[in-house]
Amino acid sequence: LVSGGTDNHLILIDLQNMNITGKDLEKRLDAVYITANKNAIPNDPQSAFVTSGLRVGTPAVTTRGFGAPEMLRIAEFIWQAATDFDNKANDIRRNVRDICANFPIY
Repeated sequence: LVSGGTDNHLILIDLQNMNITGKDLEKRLDAVYITANKNAIPNDPQSAFVTSGLRVGTPAVTTRGFGAPEMLRIAEFIWQAATDFDNKANDIRRNVRDICANFPIY
């Protein structure tokens, strides 16, 4: 995380040590039904069109009723998308569909 925590619903993740840009991770997450945004980090060496960060918000999932266990699973899906997308994409998609089915939008 870019800061020591957050006092709001947004988290900014510094991806510089993960060998992936914000732009690329945003595209991967879109492909597995997770919405996040590329975002510049402080003193970002990448351009604003590429970025070294990813912004994740929680309102959509908390509105559905997701709690800490589901948030941990989402974090794992993001990690898998960043580090092993080619091997994990289908599993992530299935798991995202399963979680969402357990927390329908009314």
